[in-house]
Amino acid sequence: MSDFWIYFQIGLKHVLDIHAYDHVMFLMALTIPYAFKDWKRILLLVTIFTVGHTLALLLSVYGIVTIKVNIVEFLIPITILITAFFNFFTAGKSSKTESINLVFFITLFFGIIHGLGFSNYFKTILGGSPSSKLLPLGEFALGIEAAQIIVVFVVLIISYIVQTVFRFSKRDWTLAMSAFIIGVVIPMVIESEIWSR
Repeated sequence: MSDFWIYFQIGLKHVLDIHAYDHVMFLMALTIPYAFKDWKRILLLVTIFTVGHTLALLLSVYGIVTIKVNIVEFLIPITILITAFFNFFTAGKSSKTESINLVFFITLFFGIIHGLGFSNYFKTILGGSPSSKLLPLGEFALGIEAAQIIVVFVVLIISYIVQTVFRFSKRDWTLAMSAFIIGVVIPMVIESEIWSR
């Protein structure tokens, strides 16, 4: 049980680390267009992201996929930018169901990219035989999922307060938060090591 908590807490801290806020930024961009009534769709999106993240770690831990760190570190903020820009084009639309399959596929793909970004560190803390790596990977994934649900819940609460107490329209809130996220993420893209080659 103690091993479970070790990897579960690593998963929690991976998402909730204040110094590595890219994961939180992505979750914010993913969540802000939605409300509490959309909880099933949000939970599905978050879980799909976790599946992608875990799949990337699985492929990396077993040496099936390797990718240069600076490429992944560049792609992670790009995924956040794409998600935030997507919100600009869909903000205020009455229904998001027409593009939901595309959103699910893109979320899975973005989860893979984010997972690859963490794979090198994860490999350093994960020893043992190939078969002994599956359980810690699952425990870590549960920590990721729990932390993501916490972030999503906080974003939904803030969204609810802003829209009910401060009378922001859902569209204005989505646009304002997407602009904020873009403003935070663009410097990450500009400062990426990929440009220094």
